[in-house]
Amino acid sequence: MAKYNITLIPGDGTGPEIAEATRRVIEATGLDIEWDVQDAGVDIMEKEGTPLPQRVLDSLRKTKLGIKGPVTTPIGTGFRSVNVALRKELDLYACVRPCKYYEGIRSKYKDVDVTVFRENTEDLYAGVEWDKDTPEADKVIELAGGKIREHSAISIKCFSEFCVRRIIVQAFEYAINNNRKVVTSVAKANIMKSTDGLWYKVTREVAKAYGATFEDPKLEPAEGDKTLADKAGKAKGIIYNERLIDNMCMQLVQKPELYDVICLSNLYGDILSDLCAGLVGGLGVAPGANIGDGIALFEPTHGSAPKYKGMNKVNPAAMMLSGVMMLKYMKEFEAAKLLENAIAEVIAEGKNVTYDMKPDRNDPTAVGTKEFADAIIKKMKK
Repeated sequence: MAKYNITLIPGDGTGPEIAEATRRVIEATGLDIEWDVQDAGVDIMEKEGTPLPQRVLDSLRKTKLGIKGPVTTPIGTGFRSVNVALRKELDLYACVRPCKYYEGIRSKYKDVDVTVFRENTEDLYAGVEWDKDTPEADKVIELAGGKIREHSAISIKCFSEFCVRRIIVQAFEYAINNNRKVVTSVAKANIMKSTDGLWYKVTREVAKAYGATFEDPKLEPAEGDKTLADKAGKAKGIIYNERLIDNMCMQLVQKPELYDVICLSNLYGDILSDLCAGLVGGLGVAPGANIGDGIALFEPTHGSAPKYKGMNKVNPAAMMLSGVMMLKYMKEFEAAKLLENAIAEVIAEGKNVTYDMKPDRNDPTAVGTKEFADAIIKKMKK
């Protein structure tokens, strides 16, 4: 049996409780794992002067694989956030957010199983912006030739062929490896013809190189991306289609069952991934990952809920499902299936679940974080 070295970042607030529950259920799959536990967050900032010590980055660069509990973003310190810093330092350019309905979760929707691929490094989130009346802002206003009012603050929206290509490649590789049938590219190219126009141009060329079937044949380019000659035919049978971002939001609310893998830029992906999480019950069951070339960090998408710290109260399902994602990334598919099925069974039964999963949040039969993990482990040992 292979032995895995994995970085475990417990986080802060309720993070350590959630992380411990997740560690236990992952170990219950029977895999041989050596955890390199690395603390980060507001508690460490008080001790070490930074919420993200260099040792955390060193560990992830060594193991190439990590799972992280939620971390509080310090306010008023000038530090953007641990999450943003990790993505930038390790070039984790693909934010992957599966949104899948599990029986027993309160939701208006039942037939939802989509995975959102959000580009993590560019777009309006690149941090290229200037306050009003600065020399840089005034220079851009001058270059715009009257299209921008005086005294405007300005943010730059930027897409590169390189970054668009690598996120859509990740989306296609995921679709191929997970038996997905549709890859949808989302932009607003009818309005932003340069930036979002480039997005569609590159995603079409990648889809062509992979041999995907175009839902609208008129969109298929004459040539595929020549840098991806080795991908020819890999996506045979997968449909490539496109949606404008506003229409995509409506489509997901009306008929989410039609969608499978959705690929978006940073801002659109941030918004749409939360919309998709809402379709399946909220952030409490929304796992996530930030993936780069040869390195991946898995984490729940919710916050650290410090007011519940130490109360053995919060729902660890999102981090556990992030663990399922990690096992699939490791190609330990049987272990991933064992864990996911156990989580799904416990949720469906509705007995040994935390307060937020009960029809009445004040239900006295609700269990704690630890007991939720106990119930999952018991399922896996049957």
